[in-house]
Amino acid sequence: MNPAPRNRLLRAGVGLAFVVSGAFVIMASLSSRPANLGVTGGSLSPCPSTPNCVCSQNTNDPHYTPPLEFKSSVAEARAKLKQAVLGMSRSALVEEREDYLAFEFRSAIFRFVDDVEFLVRPGQNQIQVRSASRTGHSDLGVNRRRVEAIRLRFDALHP
Repeated sequence: MNPAPRNRLLRAGVGLAFVVSGAFVIMASLSSRPANLGVTGGSLSPCPSTPNCVCSQNTNDPHYTPPLEFKSSVAEARAKLKQAVLGMSRSALVEEREDYLAFEFRSAIFRFVDDVEFLVRPGQNQIQVRSASRTGHSDLGVNRRRVEAIRLRFDALHP
């Protein structure tokens, strides 16, 4: 077979891959912070029906993940939580209040954004957590693994 048609086909495939990748990057960068983030009625928002979210306040649900536990002061727990999360790749603190912390994580290649929120419950010595993808349907377990990594880092800093 003549290599010229094969080369044209290869160049067309590479070009299409760049266009598709570019579309994903633009879509990810245009995704704005969802309006349902934050604390409403003393709770984090429940997860949607899609499998790309976990939340410690979704009890008896496939989205459930346990809250973080602490035995120290609230100020020390918050400081160690911030240290644990900001020590992770591609994380950024986007909102901070006395009882609430919100972070964004960006994926390495397509720059998709996941929102990770924490609600500190001093009387319960717990930190409620919610981690959700802004776009797509499935995250292949990324949010659940991220929360577990945060838990391990927090527990290591916070014995």
